[in-house]
Amino acid sequence: MKHAFLIMTAAALLVTACTPEYGDTPPVALMAEESFDYDSVFVQDSRPESDFEQYELRHSREILAFTGVEPGMTVLDMEAGDGIYTELFSLVVGEEGKVYLQNPPEFEVFLGDAVERRMDGRLRNVTHIQTSFDDFEPIGDQEVDLVTWFLGPHELWYTPEGSEPGALGDPEVCFSEISRVLAQGGHFVVIDHRAPEGAPPTTGGDTHRLAQDVLMEMMEDVGLKLVEESDLLSNPDDDGTVNVFDPSIRRQTDRYVLKFEKL
Repeated sequence: MKHAFLIMTAAALLVTACTPEYGDTPPVALMAEESFDYDSVFVQDSRPESDFEQYELRHSREILAFTGVEPGMTVLDMEAGDGIYTELFSLVVGEEGKVYLQNPPEFEVFLGDAVERRMDGRLRNVTHIQTSFDDFEPIGDQEVDLVTWFLGPHELWYTPEGSEPGALGDPEVCFSEISRVLAQGGHFVVIDHRAPEGAPPTTGGDTHRLAQDVLMEMMEDVGLKLVEESDLLSNPDDDGTVNVFDPSIRRQTDRYVLKFEKL
């Protein structure tokens, strides 16, 4: 959630996973009482019919609630694709909030003008930034309350055709940059296709998956602590070894959904 077909699929995917044991990590999350009426942003309006079809496929209502986004927040939506989730965040944070829609410049070839068409005259609280995953220079230190990266961290080990290795961003710098823009007590919500525990991070460039233990280690290095997880998008029948675009598993991969807090 690739470049042409990878991201268009990644943007069209989105769902998560069951997580293995990690010592002191918390149990699978129970939905807490909600402080915002998330149903209100799923009322059919002028948005494309395809958006509402995708909401159902992606379990978007449940995912939105899991992020904990609320009115007045500042959100960074990483690898936002055409902005289907960005629009949901925009509706929740309202006039007092702000959303950054981020995509790497390399994605422009297949996104075309999709972002501009979504934003045109509509999403006035959204700023579109085209940066690599390790450079959010337009965003100030501790400016963001919520960072989301849906079906994306594995991209750090993927090289788009015609690009130099690492073009999308350096992994260590990337997660440090996420920590930099995130406010104290803010949250980073991640969804990705699960690779088997112990699989090297380079799996991200092969099967387009990332082992959770790799992500956990990188989060610890930048002071982000796992505080909540969900098995909403888990699939125990997926062993984590098949390329996510293989017809046998496409759109049915085992995906983890994790929430980290900046300490």
